[in-house]
Amino acid sequence: KKDSVTLAIVTSLKKAVGIDDPDIEVNVEKGVVFISIADKLLFRSGSYIVTDRAKEVLGKVAKVINSKPNFEAMVEAHTDNVPYRKEPLLDNWDLSVKRATSVVRVLESLEVNPQQLIAAGRSYHVPLVENDTAENRAKNRRTRIVVLPKIDQFYEMVEEEMKNLSAGQ
Repeated sequence: KKDSVTLAIVTSLKKAVGIDDPDIEVNVEKGVVFISIADKLLFRSGSYIVTDRAKEVLGKVAKVINSKPNFEAMVEAHTDNVPYRKEPLLDNWDLSVKRATSVVRVLESLEVNPQQLIAAGRSYHVPLVENDTAENRAKNRRTRIVVLPKIDQFYEMVEEEMKNLSAGQ
């Protein structure tokens, strides 16, 4: 039953976000929704200014967050391990924090309640894979939006998603 609940949530989110993009991944683990967005979609190299294409995707993510007013969304930005030193930023920590706050500001401009938003920079300390090749470093440069339901809201959401799934919506 747990697998069908997870499938229902992921299917609903992917439909809501309109995701058929290899640079965007949606997963649910232990009742928490993870939306991972590749760095190349969100930012130009070494920048923390959100691209126009990313704003379109974040508009869809904002709809998901706005549909769940009792949830929180933590924006985690990750870098690779290549040292970053461009003024005014000091290092990868600064870059990851600025990227997270840039995404939060876009979500806020899309009318997501700022009380639901958390910005977190992770630097290069939580890699998906070893930072030993250019391809792997690219995988580690990412932003993850973690949608955290409050437990009572989670059960309501599960019931609704199961109804939608069984109704073929």
